[in-house]
This record gives sequence, structure tokens and C-alpha cells, in this order.
Amino acid sequence: MANPVQFINQVRAELGKITWPTRREVMTTTVMVLILSALAAVFFSLVDLAIRFGITEGLKLIAG
Repeated sequence: MANPVQFINQVRAELGKITWPTRREVMTTTVMVLILSALAAVFFSLVDLAIRFGITEGLKLIAG
């Protein structure tokens, strides 16, 4: 089992190795996520409408 002081020093050393994103990178990726989420929402809404239309028309044909 490691010494608690040694453990804290190792944690600090590992934290120093982290490369944090810049503000610009964070903003760019955030905007991209929002745009792609909106596109996915539109796509799945259109697919839902198409399936609903197909099922409704199919049931109308069956019912006569």
C-alpha cells in the first residue's frame, strides 16, 4: 500500500499530463454537437412521418 503523501504526489503528476482543450476548441465542438443533434432530430422526425403515413395508408387499404 502506498504512502498517502506519495499517492497525492502521483495524482498531481498525472494531472499535469492532461492536455486541456482551448476555449475555441470547446466552442467549436459544442456548436458541432448542437448542429448534428438538430440534423438527427429532423431526420428521425421525417422517418417517423414516413412510417406513420405508410402504416395509416396500409390500414386504410386493408379496412377497405
